Amino acid sequence: MSSTQVTERFVRWVRESADDSVLRWLYRGLVIATVGVLVVDISDPDGAVATKTTASPSSERPAELSLPSAPSWKNRPGTSPAPRTDARMRQPMTFDLAADGRLLAFGTIVPGSAEAFRAEIDKRGSYVKTVVLRSPGGSVTDSLAMGRLIRERKFATEVEGGHYCASSCPLVFAGGTERRVGRKAAVGVHQVAAAESERLSGPAGMESGQQISAACQKHLRDLGIDLGVWIRAMETPNDEIYYFKPDELLSLRLATSVDDKDRIRS
Repeated sequence: MSSTQVTERFVRWVRESADDSVLRWLYRGLVIATVGVLVVDISDPDGAVATKTTASPSSERPAELSLPSAPSWKNRPGTSPAPRTDARMRQPMTFDLAADGRLLAFGTIVPGSAEAFRAEIDKRGSYVKTVVLRSPGGSVTDSLAMGRLIRERKFATEVEGGHYCASSCPLVFAGGTERRVGRKAAVGVHQVAAAESERLSGPAGMESGQQISAACQKHLRDLGIDLGVWIRAMETPNDEIYYFKPDELLSLRLATSVDDKDRIRS
């Protein structure tokens, strides 16, 4: 017998005993309890009610991006092949100054990468003209900060042919005053996913996701990038990558030029 049928029978019984105030109080208690059960059933139909208590995301740093391992990325139809990753790309991002004012930023963007990047710029910024990116992405918060600093310092950005800038890395790339992409370079995006240790459920998780999404959209808009870039990201599950075709990179203003030759440098 369903909870609704039980409630209806109890209601009829209480009405027949309307003179008894105790029964009326029991009736009210049962109604309140039943409403509570129904709310849980509706909000958690699989019965997996979250028991973890988390702080309100409005008072905490936004959740970071969780990257799937590169071999699990599946290509969206019509996109470039997924680039092969290596041990260096799985390590925290490092910064090395090369010839011609090129700062090589290679590896995963982890919490703290933005601070390390700023320290590098404070130390060698007078020599830097272009930030060369090779990265599978990582921390959204740090990626946003790095992209803003690149625009403030009026650096160019580049993804060399045969290499890739994926997931949150395009948020860094977007900061360049000039944004160059080499032939056969892969620039791709997908949905943001909170790291497992920071994953929130229910309304809190939704609020956190909305905050991160809004911050990324504002970032791209402020840098003059077409928000179609973010639409592509939100359409692509986080275990897949959407790689932009050369004409898309230009029409969406994510790139200012696509080179007709590779520029692979160590």
